[in-house]
Amino acid sequence: MNEELLDVVVRKRELQGDGVVVLDLSRRDGAALPVFDAGAHIDIHLGQGLVRQYSLCGNPADPSVYRLGVLKDPASRGGSISVHDTLLEGCELKISAPRNLFPLATQARHSILLGGGIGVTPMIAMAYALHQAGKSFELHYCGRERSRSAFLDELACAPFAANVSTHFDNEGPGQALDLAKVLGKGEDGVHMYTCGPGGFMDWVIEGARRQGYAETHIHKEYFQVEVDGSGAGFEVVAARSGKTVQVAEGQSILAALAQVGIKIEISCEQGVCGTCLCDVLEGEPDHRDVYLTDDEKAGNDQILVCCSRAKSKKLVLDI
Repeated sequence: MNEELLDVVVRKRELQGDGVVVLDLSRRDGAALPVFDAGAHIDIHLGQGLVRQYSLCGNPADPSVYRLGVLKDPASRGGSISVHDTLLEGCELKISAPRNLFPLATQARHSILLGGGIGVTPMIAMAYALHQAGKSFELHYCGRERSRSAFLDELACAPFAANVSTHFDNEGPGQALDLAKVLGKGEDGVHMYTCGPGGFMDWVIEGARRQGYAETHIHKEYFQVEVDGSGAGFEVVAARSGKTVQVAEGQSILAALAQVGIKIEISCEQGVCGTCLCDVLEGEPDHRDVYLTDDEKAGNDQILVCCSRAKSKKLVLDI
């Protein structure tokens, strides 16, 4: 994925809640940034080959700044720690142009936004966009404790503040999110969006299905998943490179290819971002990512080599 990168500067940095750094990025030359749609993310290049994706949480109508909120994760593989430790005010860095894998459904009659913890970030941009478009929506922000949560002041002062509800675990059962009540029965024109920790998202998604929501009306974005590397070994043929490698049980296709000198561009290494997507020429993938849609997985002509495996004994990839 070769693309032109943007040179930006950290114009503002603020610590909010418990371990969340909120960054405002603008172009180094002062020019307007590329327009983004609500739900989009950017790649941040953190040096030494480390690239991570973060959702844009600012107002899409403001081309002067990209706003990010990054939680310092104790289980970080380097990304969030690097952001917290190195991206200080005045720091220069490179980022990608925005990409959107989590867009709003423009035809929706009503949108329900459900953010868990730092997963509220794309929901904030969505709320700005929906408000400006005069659309019907509600935003529910869920967290463990109010004192540990970011963006509360911004949401309280936002032009769409009346559409926002907060739900914190330590504030009593009466304040908890009543998921079935919020979702109502799945109706034509009502779309639900969720982002947050895996357990929260699974609960919301299953709740929406129980309420009768069509899969096309359930929109989700994972930012972290548990990679399952189990399963028997198999053979991978790199057609263009003319190399064949055996992928062992518990080993990723990515790691096996690296052993024979084939390097694939990577980022999240969890099947979330799509950076390592490769075309499949032959064989049946065992899809373990959350990037491809169900229809794309059924096509069996693409695979994310960081996490997915094979159901067939051999995969031939166009690399």
